[in-house]
Amino acid sequence: MIPAQFDYIAAESAGHAIELLAERGDDAKLLAGGHSLLPMMKLRLATPALLVDIGGLDELAGVSLDGDHLVIGATTRHGDLAASELARAEAPLLAYAASQVGDPQIRHRGTIGGSLSHADPSADLPMALVALGGSVVLQGLSGTRIVSADDFFQGYFETELAPDELLTAVRVPRRPGVPWGYQKFVRRANDWAIVGVAAIDGRIALANMGPKPVRALAAEEALAAGASPAEAASLAADGTSPGEDFHADREYRRHLARVLTRRALEHERG
Repeated sequence: MIPAQFDYIAAESAGHAIELLAERGDDAKLLAGGHSLLPMMKLRLATPALLVDIGGLDELAGVSLDGDHLVIGATTRHGDLAASELARAEAPLLAYAASQVGDPQIRHRGTIGGSLSHADPSADLPMALVALGGSVVLQGLSGTRIVSADDFFQGYFETELAPDELLTAVRVPRRPGVPWGYQKFVRRANDWAIVGVAAIDGRIALANMGPKPVRALAAEEALAAGASPAEAASLAADGTSPGEDFHADREYRRHLARVLTRRALEHERG
C-alpha cells in the first residue's frame, strides 16, 4: 500500500528535532531507520503529517563510557552496536541482543532508539535493556530526564516518551565478565520472538509475556533465596499475562517461558 501524504524535514540537530515535535505535536513522527514506522505507514496504521528525519545526526550516534555506565546514542545502528568492541566488553548481553535483531538489512539501518521507542513487547532490545537494569535519556524543551527501563515501557507500543520529547541515548550499567544468558524461540529465523528471555546478575526479563517486556519476579526472588536454576525457572511465568495468537496460545507461552529461562540460567555466557 501507499502511505498517506506527509511532509518531510531533515533535522539539523537534536534541538531542531525537539522544536519540530513541540510545534507539530502528534502530527509529527521521528524517522531514523524507518523499519518500524514505514511499514505502519504503508498499512495506514500510522498517518503522520510530518516526518522528522534524525537518522543523519552524528551527535546522537556512537558508543562511549560515562563512569560506570555504557552510553549508546539513539541513532546507533543495531549492526554497529553488535560489532562495537566497547559494547561487547562492557555490556555483552546488549551487543548480542543487537546481533539477533531481524536480518542484516534491518541491522544495517535500524537504530536502538527506534526499537526502544517502538516498544514492541516481542523485540530483542527492550527485553535486553530491562534485564540489564538500563535507562533511557529523554530530552524535551523543558529539559532532560533519565527514565529506567522498568518505567519506560508502559504497554503495547506505549512508552513514557512525551510527544515533544526525543530519546537521545541509552545507558546501561557496565557488566564486564558478568555471566549472562539469552534465549528466544522463533518460528523462523529473523521472526519476532514468540517468547524471549534475557538473564544477568539475578535479573530475568521476558519478551512477549505481556503488553511490555516484563521481569520474571518470582524466578528472581527464588534465585536470590538460593534456588537452583531449574527451580527458579519453574516460576518464570508466574505473574505474567501473555497474549495468544496463531503462533501460540497463553499456556504454550508460559511453558516456553519456563523452558527458555532454565536454558538461559543453565547456559550462561561470561
